Amino acid sequence: MAEIAANEVGGDCSAATDHQPSAAVAVQAPPRSPLGILRQIGPGLIVAGSIVGSGELIGTTKTGAEAGFWLLWLILIGCVIKVFVQVEFGRYSLVSGRTTMSGLAEVPGPRIRGRGNWLVWYWFVMWLAAVGQLGGVAGGVGQALAISWPITHEGRTVNQFVDCQTQLQVCRAELRAVQLRAAAGDGAAAAQTARLIREIARLETSLRQQTDAWTAAVGAERFQQLGGKPPPACDEYLWAAIMGIGTSVLLVVGRYRLVQLVATAMVCGFTLVTLANLGFLQANPSWRVTAAEFVQGFSFRLPPDSPTALATALATFGIIGVGATELLFYPYWCLEKGYARFSGPRDQTTEWAVRAKGWMRVMRCDAWCSMVLYTFATLAFYLLGAAVLGRTRLNPAGKEMIRTLAVMYEPVFSEWASALFLAGAFAVLYSTYFVSCAGHSIVLSDALGVVGLAADNEPARNRRIKIFSGLLPLVCVLLYVLFPHPTKLVLLSGAMQAIMLPMLASAALYFRYRRNDPRLTPSRLWDIFLWLSAVGMLVAGLGVLVSQLF
Repeated sequence: MAEIAANEVGGDCSAATDHQPSAAVAVQAPPRSPLGILRQIGPGLIVAGSIVGSGELIGTTKTGAEAGFWLLWLILIGCVIKVFVQVEFGRYSLVSGRTTMSGLAEVPGPRIRGRGNWLVWYWFVMWLAAVGQLGGVAGGVGQALAISWPITHEGRTVNQFVDCQTQLQVCRAELRAVQLRAAAGDGAAAAQTARLIREIARLETSLRQQTDAWTAAVGAERFQQLGGKPPPACDEYLWAAIMGIGTSVLLVVGRYRLVQLVATAMVCGFTLVTLANLGFLQANPSWRVTAAEFVQGFSFRLPPDSPTALATALATFGIIGVGATELLFYPYWCLEKGYARFSGPRDQTTEWAVRAKGWMRVMRCDAWCSMVLYTFATLAFYLLGAAVLGRTRLNPAGKEMIRTLAVMYEPVFSEWASALFLAGAFAVLYSTYFVSCAGHSIVLSDALGVVGLAADNEPARNRRIKIFSGLLPLVCVLLYVLFPHPTKLVLLSGAMQAIMLPMLASAALYFRYRRNDPRLTPSRLWDIFLWLSAVGMLVAGLGVLVSQLF
């Protein structure tokens, strides 16, 4: 992906004159029929496919686990509110033919001539946190593979121990719910209570036997120092390293098309399975989402008994839906797709205005279609996190993050849950890791040229992209090895991205009123929603800043 993006996006930028797209590629009339428009969408789908792995699978479910159903409204707003800014970034790329970093460098404010401005400088800070986020994603992939195919004997025995602990906690939570139904006169609950009691007794016996074995192996004092758990195995680090090296090779040599095609198909499949899981969960009285809980989620109130939930939710706000990173990526994918090239170099002719308006219509459709897709996925993950993890008091974190997330699928898929979830988790996490490593390599190469730290021409950018594509996957794995806390890495990046959201909103307003072609001026209603979006991003950014400082 890095190589193709470098050739196509870089070609657009380097060939531009007076901020116009290259005329080397013939202009193309925009499609008019709904089917024709759908055939031309794509950038938003790339964005949608790359965000499910961290924001939705990790951040959103953790928010649901901590806050219950209370913050469903905030998650929904976080998905919908950013699409207006996303379209303005895309509009800028179509009108000017320039990349995101070049556009950000135009925004008024403190600057050093030839060295960028305040927005570009903060982007470098956010980029470091985003690399940490990819480190967390790499760790998640390593965990999924270590659970599925442990390499060492220690890895297999640790898996058995932690699996037993997790199943015991789930059974106890389900028993509490069943006993409440039995007390209310539910006859079927009585038989279910007896089954759960037997299962809990079996798990307790198994866990006691494993605990005794580990205590004898490492010593009682050492076992207590480890928090009543066996010494951690190294399997997840081995798998993360193998995956990082393989990704580096794929990105450098460009052998990625089949991988990305398969990963995208698996992401779509896993998302559908997640939606089905949520639907089937409604048939289970112990785990279903009640109407009262759903209404509670849209009460626009904060959770009363979880002091950390709001901070987690605000950090998640920065990476769910179209996060700050994806907002920055979107114009690059639009340039690669060819919306600016198809419109042709901007001039004062009616023909250009007609073409540009047509391709803007395609771009808006692209953005809204992707918003619908990732909003459904985000809400499904949040509701599962609240319904299952929240009720079992399991909070995905540390080395048990992936195993804890798999619990969301057990009430429906039972013994198939772990295998099904691990395959899906690998798909969405690796897809995010793969696409984001390529995207970050492209944007970093462009940013270095914008601030004058590297040559700003196409051959030099392509060389940098190839180098960064080879190094970045390995750096991400190293970060996880040094700081093996994937959830914290993801949420730290989410916080930094949330802080950047109001900055990007201000850039979108600048593009709308200072860099737009008058013939592409949107409606007054669109402007109202754009301003509301900017205000919402400002509130979220300030909320994260306050929560981090105080």
